[in-house]
Amino acid sequence: MDLMMTALIVSTVLLTVCVLALSVGVFVLARQIGVLHERLAPIGVQPVLAGLQAGQALPQITARTLEGAAVSVGGLNPSGRAMVLMFVSADCPVCKRTLPTARSVAKEHDLDLVLIGEGDVAALSAMASRNSLDGVPLLLSTELLLLMQIERLPTLVALDARGVITAREIASSRREIEALVATLPPVRQALTEESLHVAV
Repeated sequence: MDLMMTALIVSTVLLTVCVLALSVGVFVLARQIGVLHERLAPIGVQPVLAGLQAGQALPQITARTLEGAAVSVGGLNPSGRAMVLMFVSADCPVCKRTLPTARSVAKEHDLDLVLIGEGDVAALSAMASRNSLDGVPLLLSTELLLLMQIERLPTLVALDARGVITAREIASSRREIEALVATLPPVRQALTEESLHVAV
């Protein structure tokens, strides 16, 4: 009887030790898998560049229109007007539908509207010919596309008179465009702040 009890106790102790050892082994293995996953992640999954966001300043960039004329975007706007950048492509039907609304809103709020084309130049030229731009410049700028990292179209970016981004959104309706424009400070306020900055 004593031998059986002793054997039972010993087997229980050994089983407990084995379970604990197995638990420790699983824990260590899980940690190693986690470390390995972290090390391999950059190989298969590259971080997505977010581009410039609201609150950041867009540096002055000189881009070219389809006709080759130079147009400055970003930085301090000498006219004191705010600007809305609209990123478009020739194969984006939503962009074509949104353009008249964006042009109308920009005119109502006395804003400079600038189109930034993405994709084939010939296709963009054809799009400009088929759609009345009414003097709205369509620019080609790889530098601007890289800075903003636009992923979906049409994306609109609001810049105040100092070139600071107040909003960047995918917008296709008047309500969405008006909401984006509403983030811009009044022209008088923007000019006053800039004057104070220069005075200091």
